[in-house]
Amino acid sequence: MKRREYISPDITPLIDIVFLLLIFFLVSSVFKKEENHLQINLPQTKGEKIIKKEEMIKLSLKEEKLFMNDQKLEVPLELFLQNYQKNLAIHIYIDKQTTYETILPLLTKISQLGFENLHLMGMQN
Repeated sequence: MKRREYISPDITPLIDIVFLLLIFFLVSSVFKKEENHLQINLPQTKGEKIIKKEEMIKLSLKEEKLFMNDQKLEVPLELFLQNYQKNLAIHIYIDKQTTYETILPLLTKISQLGFENLHLMGMQN
């Protein structure tokens, strides 16, 4: 008996053509940007200025009394703040028991004097 040979087409050139087409489409295609990418315009900054202790006023509000450096402020707030520049940061430390009704007149008075850089801080025991 004679063995029969199977005839099959040579697909090597076909694989070469498919490979070349794949390379062509990869190189010539334009890739999309990520669709979930957000366009954000960030402000130009040179860095954050570190505030020195001399460039801020530290006030504490405990039991409805105003303190500076743990000493009760004896003079009116207007007289005390007139010695400072208006661009200084004012840090106001407030304890847990202080009510909003106590804070609001203080903040209003400070802003009426021209100070705009106010920071409210929670007092730690």
